[in-house]
Amino acid sequence: MTRYWFAGSTEEFTPPQLVEQARAAEAAGFDALGISDHWAPWFPNGEGSQAWVTLSAIGQVTSLPLATGVTPIVHHYHPGLVAQAFMSLECLYPGRITLGVGSGESVNESPLGLDWPSIDEQQARFAAGLDAITRLWAGETVTVDNDWFRLKDAKLWTRAAGRPKLIVSAFGPKAARIAGQYGDGLWTLGDPDSAPEVVEAYRDACEEFGRPAGEIVMQSGIAWASDRDAAIDGARRWKPTQLPELYIDDISDQRDMQQRADEQMTDEEFATNGFIVSDSVDEHVSRIQEIEQLDPDVICLQLIGSADPDGTISRYRDDVLPTLRSAVRA
Repeated sequence: MTRYWFAGSTEEFTPPQLVEQARAAEAAGFDALGISDHWAPWFPNGEGSQAWVTLSAIGQVTSLPLATGVTPIVHHYHPGLVAQAFMSLECLYPGRITLGVGSGESVNESPLGLDWPSIDEQQARFAAGLDAITRLWAGETVTVDNDWFRLKDAKLWTRAAGRPKLIVSAFGPKAARIAGQYGDGLWTLGDPDSAPEVVEAYRDACEEFGRPAGEIVMQSGIAWASDRDAAIDGARRWKPTQLPELYIDDISDQRDMQQRADEQMTDEEFATNGFIVSDSVDEHVSRIQEIEQLDPDVICLQLIGSADPDGTISRYRDDVLPTLRSAVRA
């Protein structure tokens, strides 16, 4: 049976709001709780809080598994710091922690004064960072010296009884190969045009590296309101997330990103072909069932939009999740 994760958006909501949303999502019947990990938002006048701090606070008021979706591992965070932080979270919340990781975007790196590398360099840095994290989690003493980061006889002095789970984000075959080499699972978009190729590449890589294939997580954004136009208007600023070039090229200005998105897609195209933005419970259910046809283990549903975020959680509690689960049982 597919599991349904809830994810809060650090790009749109404050830490207190994210904690309350997570509490409500647990009561609504979601199976796990996640949070996006972004330095800066995708749009003007957004938010940008520290995800790990908020995730720890969420852990205090909930009992479900916890995840980031996804933490950038290129040079925004030093891999040693990531390894230490998530091992510490695992100490606090044993068996509940998943580190979802990705190669990041310019909007996460450029504001910190860092140069945004080419796609080949991104993936090389990504793999090197994941190698260091997994070795530190395994208890190794690690020395690394490359153009991106250094570790000198580094080890984790505090380790939990177990290690966090590592789910690796990939939108294409090359990143999927990295996921197969280092990850306990794959995180990708619930897009029927791209997901099958990515999943196949991930499973091929697992076989290549002699590792068991892990769980498949597919993601979509969700927004509901009692009026369709209001739902779309409240979520339309998330349109830049649908542009492939923002994950590859050095584009970090929010107004530029919004303008590009408005030029390339209509609000209706965003709501019907990208994220799930609608006043119709039936549409939410049918769109999620389309993702289920891709056979993921998990569908991660990220709350977006300012029209009625609390109402979105309530609608999933009362209608969407019960309908999805009753359809499976039938």
